[in-house]
Amino acid sequence: MIRARCHPQLRSILPPPVPAAAALPEWLRSMPSEVDAASLGGVAVRTLKHCPPMIDALATGVIVPLATDLHIADGEIAWDWDPPILEDALISRAPVGLHVPEQASGLPLRLTCNAVVKFMNFWTLEVPEGWSLLFTHPLNREDLPFRSLSGVVDGDLFRDGYVHFPALWTDPSFQGTLPKGTPVAQVIAVPRGGQGLEIGEMSGDDIARNRDVQRALSEDRGVYRKRFRARDRDG
Repeated sequence: MIRARCHPQLRSILPPPVPAAAALPEWLRSMPSEVDAASLGGVAVRTLKHCPPMIDALATGVIVPLATDLHIADGEIAWDWDPPILEDALISRAPVGLHVPEQASGLPLRLTCNAVVKFMNFWTLEVPEGWSLLFTHPLNREDLPFRSLSGVVDGDLFRDGYVHFPALWTDPSFQGTLPKGTPVAQVIAVPRGGQGLEIGEMSGDDIARNRDVQRALSEDRGVYRKRFRARDRDG
C-alpha cells in the first residue's frame, strides 16, 4: 500500500496520484486486436494488446500526474498556475524546475535542450517499513515527449519528504500544451535490500514443466492470463 499525502491548501487544485491500472493510455484502448501483417503475406496477427506482461507493466504501481498544464513553444516552458503561498511549508510554487547540464556530466544522456527538466512533485509518498519506492518513467510510454529518470527511495524513511522527477526532453519538435494530469512518473513499491540470484541447470522435472508451459502458450490463446495469472491470484 502506497500512502500519498499533500498539503491541505493544495488538495483542491492538484490531480492526485492514481493506480496505474486506472490510467492506461488511450492508444492501448484504441489499438486493434489483430492486424494484417504485410511482411507475412497479409496473415492476421495479434497485436501487443494481447501481451499481458506489457499491459501488466502499464498497470503496475501508481502514476504521479503533472500538476498543471505546461505550454511548450520555441524551447521554452510556461504555465498559468497560481497555487497558494504556503506559510508553513517549504516547497516550490513552480510545477517544473531545471538541472543545468553540468549536473549530468559523465552520464550517457543525449540532451535535446540545454537543461534537464525536473517535474515537481507535491505529494509525499509512504510505504510500510522495509519497503522502498522505485520511481521511473511511465512504463511503455514512448508516446510522451520526455523520459523521466529512474531512482529508488526508502519510502518509510523518507515519508515526509518530496521526491521530484528529473527528465530528459526527448522530442525537440514538440510544440503545444502538455496537459495537467499527464503521467510523469510511475511509482512501484519494492522490498528493500538486494534481490537474491541463484544460477543453476534445469532438472528433468523442470524441463518437462517448461515444455508443458511452452506447448500451452503456443496452442491456447490467452492461456497466460487464464491459467497462470489465475493460479497466481488464487495463491
